[in-house]
Amino acid sequence: MAKPHVVVIPFPAQSHVIAKMELSQRLVQHGIRVTFVNTDFNHKLVTSNWLDKESFGDMMQMISIPDGLEPWEDRSDLCKLILSIMQTMPHKLEELIETINKEESTKVSCVIADDCMGWAIKVAKKMGIRRAAFWPASVATLASMLSFQKLIDDGIINEKGETCMVIYRRI
Repeated sequence: MAKPHVVVIPFPAQSHVIAKMELSQRLVQHGIRVTFVNTDFNHKLVTSNWLDKESFGDMMQMISIPDGLEPWEDRSDLCKLILSIMQTMPHKLEELIETINKEESTKVSCVIADDCMGWAIKVAKKMGIRRAAFWPASVATLASMLSFQKLIDDGIINEKGETCMVIYRRI
């Protein structure tokens, strides 16, 4: 039986990449093969600073796929970056997984994607691959984000994020 093989996909921001890299290294330590998929832009930054790459042998592979922006384009414009990622990366990820899966011994058994990269979960589902979303921030942040609509519905904050106290002071 082949070793489990996980494809890990972080959102292209430093804290997200670091968290997924830590997770990937722990998976390798437990005998799980990892393909770490970065954008082309981040791949150059990560691989040039990755000091411990030799210790993982063939158990961890660093791969890049394009984010759809040209190398000189500004990646600090998050709306532009996210739109480009959503238009470009799903197809590229599917192609990458198809290429990996040509070898029986390296078939992808799971995709772990940053919660901000939901499209990767959809690609895995479409391909019949197990999948998991990974939230790199604190659970308090996630709980807060998941509660926004309830806070609005309950009248605790308005659509602008203002609390009732701020609204009452204006009256």
